[in-house]
Amino acid sequence: MPEIVLLSRLQFAITIIYHFLFVPLTLGLILIVAVMETRYAQTKNDLYRRMADFWGKLFTINFALGVVTGITMEFQFGTNWSEYSKFMGDIFGAPLAIEALVAFFLESTFIGVWIFGRHKFPQLRAFAIWMVLIGTTLSSLWIITANGFMQHPVGYTLVDGRVQLTDFAAVVFNPYVWYMLVHTLIASYIVGSFFVLGISAYHLLRGQEINFFQKSFKYALIIAVIASIFAPLTGHLSGLNAARVQPIKAAAFETIWESGSRMPFHLFTLPKFGNDGNLIEFGAIPYLGSFLYTNSPFGEVQGLNTVPISERPPVWMVAWAFRGMVGLGVLFVVVALYTWYQYARKRLFKARRLLKLLVYMIPLPYLAINLGWVVTEVGRQPWIVYGLMKTTDAISPISIGEIIFSLVGLVVFYTSLIVADIYLLMKVAREGPEQPLSAEGGRIPSKASAHTASDAPGH
Repeated sequence: MPEIVLLSRLQFAITIIYHFLFVPLTLGLILIVAVMETRYAQTKNDLYRRMADFWGKLFTINFALGVVTGITMEFQFGTNWSEYSKFMGDIFGAPLAIEALVAFFLESTFIGVWIFGRHKFPQLRAFAIWMVLIGTTLSSLWIITANGFMQHPVGYTLVDGRVQLTDFAAVVFNPYVWYMLVHTLIASYIVGSFFVLGISAYHLLRGQEINFFQKSFKYALIIAVIASIFAPLTGHLSGLNAARVQPIKAAAFETIWESGSRMPFHLFTLPKFGNDGNLIEFGAIPYLGSFLYTNSPFGEVQGLNTVPISERPPVWMVAWAFRGMVGLGVLFVVVALYTWYQYARKRLFKARRLLKLLVYMIPLPYLAINLGWVVTEVGRQPWIVYGLMKTTDAISPISIGEIIFSLVGLVVFYTSLIVADIYLLMKVAREGPEQPLSAEGGRIPSKASAHTASDAPGH
């Protein structure tokens, strides 16, 4: 039984992480494409048309492959987590049905209009891409609504050992949902903006399509600065809300074992694998633990020792994922603001080391957002539905052999998709945008549409 639970959790964790390598770029890149489409509709400047087409092509590749991973994930509720599905079906089914019938239909329809209506309905492309953005955002809302109930159950009653929906509005307007949604969207905008910054920096370093990538860089940098600044704020508010309804999870963030007030926050801790204390802790910042937990430096904190070991999450994993997420979040703020400072002083495109750094930073927002979900989901353990159902009670009556077979298949399949996604994104990103059409209808050679690095502003 413990092996089945562990393997089932591992399989779902791998599925989620693979899927969530696609989602943030989809949510983050679509905003930038929509802005570029809007600028083209306003100005009729062909540069914005080419920008929207190039970044939209990268979005489409990621979107198409990401859809496949999402469909596979939902099947696991029936194969590996049938007891959970029986217990939660009345609540969990409604948001996912709305997501499939409304949000996914909306984004899928209008992405078709945007891609295939390029020549037939050019005047609708800006409208279509904004509809795709709304659809992807609504899709996130309904999925997070289902997850929000698992984090903080509201609007239900228990009937014959099953959860039944009594207040749909309470489920939709669950505060946990909205804190988590806003923070996830902002984190995704960081992923998308740093993706565009990195690729633009790659081409600027090589003196390719200077005007094109400087303009792309500018729009991405604006979004990166705004999103990076707001991410810590929304994260703090989300953490405060989690602390109110899941105090043990919050205590795991900061490895706080004993209840008390005026608690410090330790920059480095090494929790025991027995989940009963810290082996090492240093770098204490006075009062910060209470502030992060209660928004007051004098706030009362509930410690992990107030519940049995069996009801504590794996503290070492939660604590280190939390520190990794926060540390990367600080890095994004510093890099975004420093890049803006260099841009404002017209020195950015001379700062080759900074441009190289931005290229190498492309994977880091992916890492940060996945660490955030580790904090959220692992921190909820041992509950699959907080306070109502434990993870050990949610699995299907299946054999270890069946789980291993499907787990290996999923890893092979998903790895193939990730490899294909990375290969295609890198291939298209390196090739750069299509060259503009000449008056005769042919493509202008790349040398005519590119400038040397010395032509860039700031040189």
